Amino acid sequence: MGGEDRRAKIVALLGSAGAAVSGGRLARELGVSRQVIVQDVALLRCGGVEVESTHRGYVLRRRAMPRRIFKVRHGEEQVEDELNLIVDLGGTVEDVVVNHRTYGVISVPLNVSSRRDVARYLADIASSRSTPLSRVTSGYHFHHVSAPSEAALDEIGAALAERGYLVDRLPYETVE
Repeated sequence: MGGEDRRAKIVALLGSAGAAVSGGRLARELGVSRQVIVQDVALLRCGGVEVESTHRGYVLRRRAMPRRIFKVRHGEEQVEDELNLIVDLGGTVEDVVVNHRTYGVISVPLNVSSRRDVARYLADIASSRSTPLSRVTSGYHFHHVSAPSEAALDEIGAALAERGYLVDRLPYETVE
């Protein structure tokens, strides 16, 4: 494998890893020395690839995507439609948040970014005694949604409004 192919493979491995990848592991997987990996990382950085070194190995710096909070309300039978609408427009539903008057703000990570994630989430709910968190607030809830652009977030907001899911925030609601 040539240097360019190896560096492309390093970027792919780092991009698909859920955590830092050590230089030793990269070297073993690519059949080269750790010093070659160090040199390849330096070349990648010179080429504009944002590879960071941590005490556990290398990671790709993730570009922060635009993010917005949406307050929505709907019934449990519309959860699938709402989530699919967001992911189909390129959004990632990072969490679900409720602002309960007695218990305060309750937030649970979702990290739903595809129809497969939506199906998995719905299967988890269906196969347990659990119910959507929004049940405790009569269907009102918030989602932090990230997307590749502000325009995509605008489109998501418009689509949620068109379906009748989007609602106005109240002055006391602080869930940022």
